[in-house]
Amino acid sequence: MKDAVQSVLTILFEAPFWVGLYERVEDGEYRVCKITFGGEPKDYEVYAFILRHRYALRFSPPVQGEGPRQPRVNPKRVQREIGRQLEERGIGTKAQQALKAQREQGRLERKARSRALREAEEARRYALRQEKKKAKRRGR
Repeated sequence: MKDAVQSVLTILFEAPFWVGLYERVEDGEYRVCKITFGGEPKDYEVYAFILRHRYALRFSPPVQGEGPRQPRVNPKRVQREIGRQLEERGIGTKAQQALKAQREQGRLERKARSRALREAEEARRYALRQEKKKAKRRGR
């Protein structure tokens, strides 16, 4: 049986844009995705965006996280927890770490791409120089 998936979407303002922080715990692995909305999004816009783009979202590499919590039965405790979540502002440390890992992964990918392009350009220039040498030697 597959473990339950727990996800939380937090909308916050990071000047000058509104940002959504989509956190997901699946099979004990914590992943996070940062979504930039621009202007302040309405609830129905966020919902439509998630429904439309949920498979195209790029999540960070997995970080070991806590598994899904057991459902609480005490309604007063649930209300207190909801209040605490609404009061929280900013990004949690785990989310910051996951986003940092995602940025690092993107940086490494860009670095590898640019290295491959640079090496291909150097090989092309070398081949051109060699061709010129041969042509000069032949007296052309």
